[in-house]
Amino acid sequence: MKKKLVGLLMVTTLVASLVGCGKKAETPSTDNGKTEATEAPKATETPAKAEDVTLKVWAPENQIKDGTMDSMTKSFQALHPEWNITFTIETQGEDTAKDEILKDVGAAGDVFFFANDQLNELVKAGAIARLGGSTEEMVKTTMAESVVNTVTVDNAIYAIPFTHNTFFMYYDKSLLNDNDIKSIEGIMAKETPSNVYNFYFESAGGWKLGAWYYGAGLSIYGDSQTDFAAGANWNNATGVAVTNYLIDLIKNPKTAFDGEISLSELAGDHRIGAWFDGSWNYKLYKDALGDDLGLAVIPTFNPDGNDYQLKSFYGSKAIGVNSHAANPAVAVAFAAYLGSEEMQLQRFEETGQVPTNLKAGESAAVQADEVAKVIVEEANVASVMQPTSSEFSSRYWANAGGIATEIRSGA
Repeated sequence: MKKKLVGLLMVTTLVASLVGCGKKAETPSTDNGKTEATEAPKATETPAKAEDVTLKVWAPENQIKDGTMDSMTKSFQALHPEWNITFTIETQGEDTAKDEILKDVGAAGDVFFFANDQLNELVKAGAIARLGGSTEEMVKTTMAESVVNTVTVDNAIYAIPFTHNTFFMYYDKSLLNDNDIKSIEGIMAKETPSNVYNFYFESAGGWKLGAWYYGAGLSIYGDSQTDFAAGANWNNATGVAVTNYLIDLIKNPKTAFDGEISLSELAGDHRIGAWFDGSWNYKLYKDALGDDLGLAVIPTFNPDGNDYQLKSFYGSKAIGVNSHAANPAVAVAFAAYLGSEEMQLQRFEETGQVPTNLKAGESAAVQADEVAKVIVEEANVASVMQPTSSEFSSRYWANAGGIATEIRSGA
């Protein structure tokens, strides 16, 4: 009873923090004179002497470790003999890019990869360049409107989406069958050996936690996600049922909990039935499980006598340009190149990240890919657009991240 009370109190705290005062309209800062970048220059004829320029790139490990970024820098340089570019490539995860950039915008990458939910705060801080010209046109004409919306603030485009950002379900076919994975109840009811966990629970700082509440029809800031006076309704009867369901699930001995045991090791040993993750770790699990690896849309769950479809946050991962970039024309050109059809296909082939570029998505390789298929299906039937307002970001993440941990610890 005490554990359930703690979980309910944590959700109540989150709800209280999201009750808001009205939100004033935010406009992008232009004080530094570099907030708006325009056009990604095309390759030009070789000048008498190439201009020496430097470019710092912040990219995630999965873009660096297998040589993808190195290959792309070299092919870009070959297209632009008018510049003699000295690249500095530094590892920086998309999930924390905004936090690191805002520590010192001038010292951050000239070009950086980030998750789109960070965009509003980057714009508000004047840390990201507005894109225009042919780069803006490329984004608008080569991607679906829903994808374009993930990098748009007040009708202005600030980044180039390069892959979808959501999660889906992986499962071990040697432990679970197609019928088992239709629901969390089916997954947990499956009889498995004593050293096997049926489900791996990961809150991901609240990113995956929201799926349970949004799936049950609950919301934060209303259906529009911008009704700030509405706050959150997670503490109504349905929300309480969801929280109690999560308490029971997290405390179930057949549930493995993130941070206590390695998911990759469990998968490699055939000791985990199902788990939620994104496309970026597909190769890791495929190498571990081979043909035993299954993919599916996240399942339903039943917290109050009703079946609800879990709904993941949907967004994009994107490439932005620092508003303080020393060589903005080069930075915009390189960002546009990284987000181009050709580079999205190369990234897909090398890292498995599904392209947002529509033409790239029509390629035979992408059409035949099981990850691409499940992401498209999830986007259509089991997702909700991830809120990006600074009001949401400043209040939700700070409070939601600790709910699952507090439930697990029983504090």
